[in-house]
Amino acid sequence: MMDLVTDELRSDILVGRFEPGDRLLEMPLAEQYECGRAAVRSALVALTSEGLVDRAANRGATVRRISVAEAIQITEARSALEGLIAAEAARHATAADHKELRSIIAKMRDSVGTEGAKEYSRLNGLLHRRLCEMSKHEIAAELVANLRNRAAHHQYRLAIMPGRAEESLEQHAAIVTAVVAGDPTGAAKAMHTHLHSVIDVLTRWGDA
Repeated sequence: MMDLVTDELRSDILVGRFEPGDRLLEMPLAEQYECGRAAVRSALVALTSEGLVDRAANRGATVRRISVAEAIQITEARSALEGLIAAEAARHATAADHKELRSIIAKMRDSVGTEGAKEYSRLNGLLHRRLCEMSKHEIAAELVANLRNRAAHHQYRLAIMPGRAEESLEQHAAIVTAVVAGDPTGAAKAMHTHLHSVIDVLTRWGDA
């Protein structure tokens, strides 16, 4: 039960049902997830260790706010790890994987055309997650999943910026092209280019 509640609460935070700064009260959460308060308490402890929740004495738990400065550091760490993941995906991805990656890019392109920011953000996350899985590098994939979750709110803000989705789409397409070509060096370079462009945007936010 504890793991199920943790998974549900994590998902609700990541999709924005709980916003940064929202209080997470044990009794309402126990009612929402139809569980005991002990299961909620354990879930809050687990999500605190993941960096999604803040817990303070006499204040309870809240959805953690991630500063722009922290989001930049998270993205810098992701760049190192996801460059490795992209390279390993280029080495290990199968023909079926290649077909799936092309399909995701096509759907991302369609969502940009229809101004579907929420769908684009979902597909963006799916592409990065599938690259992690295709890489067969379990440790790097686990670390990246944690980092992406911590900065999820900023990722959605990026997706709805005017013109950002179009720029991001071409960067993702370049990553997929290199993976499909079996080019580890090119895949890592394309991933670094993409995430450094994210850092550039976050830096401008911090300077604003």
